[in-house]
Amino acid sequence: MQIQYKPRRGWLGTIFQIEILQGMNLTLKRLFSKPITRQYPDERPQVCAGFRGQHALVRDAATGDSTCVGCMRCVAVCPSRCIQIRTHRDPKAGNRRVIDDYRIEAPRCVYCGFCEEVCPVNAIVLTKVFEYSRFERPSLLFTKEQLLDNWDRFVSQPDSQADGYLNPFWRPRGLAEGDLPAPKRLPVPSEWSGEQQVVGRLWRQHLPPGHV
Repeated sequence: MQIQYKPRRGWLGTIFQIEILQGMNLTLKRLFSKPITRQYPDERPQVCAGFRGQHALVRDAATGDSTCVGCMRCVAVCPSRCIQIRTHRDPKAGNRRVIDDYRIEAPRCVYCGFCEEVCPVNAIVLTKVFEYSRFERPSLLFTKEQLLDNWDRFVSQPDSQADGYLNPFWRPRGLAEGDLPAPKRLPVPSEWSGEQQVVGRLWRQHLPPGHV
């Protein structure tokens, strides 16, 4: 990091208060410039790919249930501890884990996207939906059924894409293709592949000459 200090003010700057004149000049420029405020909801924003919005559990089209396998990785990585999962082992299905309950306390979420990154089957996603404010806090404590319904509403939108929505923008960056779980091995832009990433201590090797 390079620190640049402000030049020492001379006696002319002290007398004429140059900083105040500079601020007034900027104010006058903005006063007559075109406004940039979006008149929401008449002017709706364009949501970019990878937006971290409303939580949802991906529904398996074959079983009608969630694709979650109960690995508990999202619970372990969540920094705000807003995810709770209850599971049990099913002896009839080869002692496989079955999801009894999946809850997300949305008001506590910091929308870091870590749960999406670590999920090996892309079961939990942060959709592009951002209009879900409520007046009651309990309505934002999403249960498993509510999370599945969030997914159904999201994929029912005309511009939504159910297959591969999580990828490539929320797969772990800086990993080679062979180190990723199979569901995350979808085509990605070159800057998103492991070979093009600058992670860890390698970032110093990519700094411009003379930069500290």
